[in-house]
Amino acid sequence: MSNLDGVIDDAARAAILAAGDGLQSAFLTIALSSDAIVADLNERFRGKAKPTNVLSFPAGHGASDGQLGDIIMALETVEREALEQGVPFEHHVQHLVVHGVLHLLGYDHETTADAERMETIEIEILSKLGVANPYTGALETGTND
Repeated sequence: MSNLDGVIDDAARAAILAAGDGLQSAFLTIALSSDAIVADLNERFRGKAKPTNVLSFPAGHGASDGQLGDIIMALETVEREALEQGVPFEHHVQHLVVHGVLHLLGYDHETTADAERMETIEIEILSKLGVANPYTGALETGTND
């Protein structure tokens, strides 16, 4: 996990560049936490009493210009999911960072159309990072830049 900071930074930058609608500067906080802490946050803010892999908290009123918000990942859940899915841990982290950043930028997956749009953007961003499609396991090539 020594290169994890770089992996996280690369994924966040790629997501902001691809979907940030020309943001000139942006910053966010990304924290790796425990399942217990993420479960508590998930229950308090989403009413779901269980850990989840990633939570995104958009910056609220009074936030500094360019502040997108916070992303918190449950380390044990992320590690377990990577093993279950047979993907490198770093790739799963990158997928979740991209997913979280897209939420901070206003994307969601509440409807089928929104989910398809968000997944398409995730796949394009991840392919540029050399990460296989998290939904099919294939590395997408030939996407438009």
